Amino acid sequence: MTEFRTIAGKPVLRFERRLRHRPEKVWRAVTDPAELAHWFPARVETEARIGAPIRFVFPGDAPVDDGGTGEVLEFDPPKVFAFSWNLDVLRFELAPDGDGCLLVFTQTIGGGDIGRLAAGRNAIGWDTCLGALTARLDGADAPPPPDWLPAMEHYIDQFGLGDGSVHETAAGYELRFARDLVWKPGAEIWQVLTEDSPVEPGGPPPLRATNGYVPTGKIVTASAPHVLEYEWLHDGAPAGRVRFEIVADAELGTRIELTQTVPFALQHLRAELLAAWHTHLELFFAATFGEIRCPWPEERTALLTKRYEEKVR
Repeated sequence: MTEFRTIAGKPVLRFERRLRHRPEKVWRAVTDPAELAHWFPARVETEARIGAPIRFVFPGDAPVDDGGTGEVLEFDPPKVFAFSWNLDVLRFELAPDGDGCLLVFTQTIGGGDIGRLAAGRNAIGWDTCLGALTARLDGADAPPPPDWLPAMEHYIDQFGLGDGSVHETAAGYELRFARDLVWKPGAEIWQVLTEDSPVEPGGPPPLRATNGYVPTGKIVTASAPHVLEYEWLHDGAPAGRVRFEIVADAELGTRIELTQTVPFALQHLRAELLAAWHTHLELFFAATFGEIRCPWPEERTALLTKRYEEKVR
């Protein structure tokens, strides 16, 4: 069972697994660095005591080998092991359950609302790790890696991480979206957004930054690889602006933020526009993994429009 909750204002992923092994055996698997090396995503260098510092090192094929640092927060054999890892807190809790035990693993995600965006990739990542842990305990081979894109898409949708929001301003409304793009370099995301086409103020926006629900005007700002902003039109006249911003955060990963300004007079378009950009970013996310999906999923947009109509009433 995998859940996503907000506890004391912080986003928390919760995983529950019933294992066919006594707590003492599982305890060693989740605390001994030699055992962690078989299933945990990074090598763990630490001592078995509260307050001990921890260093995390990623394997050689990772983008970077420095996984950061942490500290042992709880160490109560064979019941609770908790530690910080950079901005996050991981906690393993074991309880006897028949001839085996129940493992409850939680990740309290740091970074506030921005950190929360990573819950989709974190969920499938921990699913994979816990699958490898179970196999290790059972003396079996680790299961094959998942198909990451649909697995992340499943959790992003389930947790509502792709949803947009509406914010009233002095001039009308601002529609806002933020989408986690894992750790891909900002320049790579810019290349996907522009498809290597030249973008400059006064020119037309690149096709992948547009959709059929938002008539486009001229580019206002083009600052590679960070910002692309253009006018959108209604009845042939400028009605507001659409802005893409690519943010590469050393602690939280890469994300894309999209905003569209909408005047009060066009507030009746908000649900459809939200649905269009929600769909747009789903397609864009897939494109960053090299999967180009055509044609536009009209049924998906129609479904999302009905959902957003309930939110903007």
